[in-house]
Amino acid sequence: MSQLSSQPLSQPFTYPTSPQVNQTDDYHGKTIADPYRWLEDPQSAETQAWIEAQNQVTFSFLKGSAIRADLEQRLTQLWNYEKFGMPFKQADRYFYFKNDGLQNQSVLYTLLDLEAEPRVLLDPNQLSEDGTVALSGLSISEDGRLMAYGLSASGSDWQEWRVRDVETGQDLEDHLKWIKFSGASWTHDGAGFFYSRYDEPTANAQLEEANYYQKLYYHRLGTAQAEDRLIYERPDQKEWGFGGGVTEDGQYLIISVWLGTDPKNLLFYKDLSQPDSPVVELISSFEASYSLIDNDGSIFWLQTDWEAPRSRVIAIDIHNPERSQWREIIPQTAETLEGVGLLNNQFVASYLKDAHTQVKIFDLEGSLVREVELPGVGSAGGFGGKRDDTDTFYSFTSYTQPNSIYRYNMQTGESSLFRQPSLDFSPDDYETRQIFYSSKDGTQIPMFISHKKGLKLDGQNPTILYGYGGFNISLTPSFSPSTIVWMELGGVYAVPNLRGGGEYGEEWHQAGMKLNKQNVFDDFIAAAEWLIAQEYTASAKLAISGGSNGGLLVGACMTQRPELFAAALPAVGVLDMLRFHQFTIGWAWCSEYGSAENAAEFEALYAYSPLHNLKPGTAYPATLITTADHDDRVVPAHSFKFAAALQAAHAGDQPVLIRIETKAGHGAGKPTTKVIEELADRFAFLLKVLQGA
Repeated sequence: MSQLSSQPLSQPFTYPTSPQVNQTDDYHGKTIADPYRWLEDPQSAETQAWIEAQNQVTFSFLKGSAIRADLEQRLTQLWNYEKFGMPFKQADRYFYFKNDGLQNQSVLYTLLDLEAEPRVLLDPNQLSEDGTVALSGLSISEDGRLMAYGLSASGSDWQEWRVRDVETGQDLEDHLKWIKFSGASWTHDGAGFFYSRYDEPTANAQLEEANYYQKLYYHRLGTAQAEDRLIYERPDQKEWGFGGGVTEDGQYLIISVWLGTDPKNLLFYKDLSQPDSPVVELISSFEASYSLIDNDGSIFWLQTDWEAPRSRVIAIDIHNPERSQWREIIPQTAETLEGVGLLNNQFVASYLKDAHTQVKIFDLEGSLVREVELPGVGSAGGFGGKRDDTDTFYSFTSYTQPNSIYRYNMQTGESSLFRQPSLDFSPDDYETRQIFYSSKDGTQIPMFISHKKGLKLDGQNPTILYGYGGFNISLTPSFSPSTIVWMELGGVYAVPNLRGGGEYGEEWHQAGMKLNKQNVFDDFIAAAEWLIAQEYTASAKLAISGGSNGGLLVGACMTQRPELFAAALPAVGVLDMLRFHQFTIGWAWCSEYGSAENAAEFEALYAYSPLHNLKPGTAYPATLITTADHDDRVVPAHSFKFAAALQAAHAGDQPVLIRIETKAGHGAGKPTTKVIEELADRFAFLLKVLQGA
């Protein structure tokens, strides 16, 4: 595909009718209208008719793109390469995922030797004709003979769990339902596993009803779910959630208690070697994050950000758990500690240094052994295994290098390439650089910028500015065929590391949450202004993109500075900041955003809520909102109401459209075919509105 010449687009639009109702709510003495409240019911005949009408307008527009077919063909061509997952070992077996290229879901394989012929253990593509049933979790028993696995349908967060015999590939009769936000962890005798579930929701509100009172259970193989043993619940704490994991030595059940999306958690344990032992509260206040790395008898090694916002490693003797007895093993550094594992009786610590990975190895007393030599500046992950393992695997990727798998020798420090995919493009034709720019308040923000080598800085380059900025999530370099397609067209792809993320630890996160949320939008707007000032692009060529919390980012910035951007792509976004907590797991985000039920937080939320800051008679950027009918994370009502309000307020000639995917959810497990179709539509939309293609 060649680069495209610029051509203005001007086309009046007739949008589907979105009736307004007389619905108002009182927030701390302020009356707020909500005229599209009826769109919160996705099952009503009126909403269904509205969805169909909106999709008809959207897809009619997209069919007018001269380049859309070429985009889908090139995306399909680039996507068609073998994608390898990292091998992991349990007992004498290896397991790994692989996708041949265009399979809707990756396939799980098992083998006894890495050089042997692998055998398919689970192929989710066989579970539905359209690839909309996805594997959402798995856990292998200690002896490697059994696999508990979770499935989700049509992108829903709800999971159903089953158990498969690894040798025969046959499922046992065990069948567990109403599981969400949970894994499974086996007892070492292989008799059963721990998991968390909610009570069964009402039949007509499974995708909207708020999720409260999660409970931790033990399922014994061969018994009905109704007979599962309740391990822990808190009827006095409806918002608490529980993650149960068995330690590597099999002696303890570790219960991590979460509250919303705040990284702060509690940590309890139960001695599995003692029948009917009580649950002991080791960490009993939500003051910091605590994650068990491993234990040596009664000594628990934990990663924590207590008195260390960029995280460190401490040791607690559960026989002497007083805080005065805690011992620091690996101190906080200038870099952010992301995760720690234990291999070869050494700590493997993964850090973020200016949003790219750095891995260091320490002995059990915290002395540095070596830094792992990674293949370049990018993102590395993996380093999993058992405490005595002498070798492991890790993956490495960047914006221009597809995910490759390396084998690492813990004793010699040597990396060897294990699997590397082959793609129909030349990485040497592209480059990524990292710059730092000043936000509105002077804070220095890093940003990765990727494009073809030899790019002219003439302000004429179509540019996608992608961001997230929330929930302590870090955006590090990652490869996607879609980014390559965009750069082949002459496009620039820019990713700033906004406050609210985890790139620089908990202080960076807190600088972009609750009453500080405006900092995130200021950081993103400043990134756009920097790209324009440096003549990478111009407002007429600049698109902003983000999903989920990033959809909120796009919605807030396009309503605050509509003239700054030519196009906006808010995906599955949180767009109604006054009612998000009313649906499914939305209440959990109050720890990140605040709540409209709090007067001070209401004022902050109302000031930037995208739905409530649309101004009639304003020319907004060309907008393609994307959502899905089975999204039970950020319910589609956010996007529905925002689309209706935006179409009513918009005074410009550019299209403001909504694309509503069917049989899909928030994004996890989405079939490859649907991913490629949506990307082709998004790029076709951008090229049409930015360059008239």
